[in-house]
Amino acid sequence: MEYIFVNDKKFKIIKLLGHGKGGYSYLVTGEDKKFFVVKQIHHEPCSYYSFGNKLESEINDYKRLKECDILLPSLIEVDYEHERILKEYIDGLTIDQLVILDKMKEAYYLQIEEIAYKVYLKGLNIDYYPTNFVVQDDKLYYIDYECNNFMEEWSYKNWGSKYWSKTSEFIKAFMK
Repeated sequence: MEYIFVNDKKFKIIKLLGHGKGGYSYLVTGEDKKFFVVKQIHHEPCSYYSFGNKLESEINDYKRLKECDILLPSLIEVDYEHERILKEYIDGLTIDQLVILDKMKEAYYLQIEEIAYKVYLKGLNIDYYPTNFVVQDDKLYYIDYECNNFMEEWSYKNWGSKYWSKTSEFIKAFMK
């Protein structure tokens, strides 16, 4: 696939950015040469996570996260027919890349703790896996829209923090 369409707008695919539980995310450019992300929802089975309507979940989760006052890419457009979302592209390194390169800063840890607190106040958890966070201009963005009702077990403190430094969990997941 060289091109992808979102509501009849044509985007050139630059590369696959990632494949998660809910879809494939592609870096694309529009006619104006500006970068965007297109997330194509997939219906592949996931043994550890249960979904309803994935596209509606993305949209609803985005709305919930906007109320948390955290940095995240803007949702620009939704293509309901093809189950695609057009998002703002946040250019930068992901947390896992920064950990591998030994370029983590104390400021990033402070920012993730602030994010965790803000979503906790709204009764939410986000997916704290380090590939879901990008640093741009020393600011931490949550680039996924997934959120769930808060459960202590899946908080940053109890789960996410295990993947934000070279812990055994991080090494097993990223440095095989």
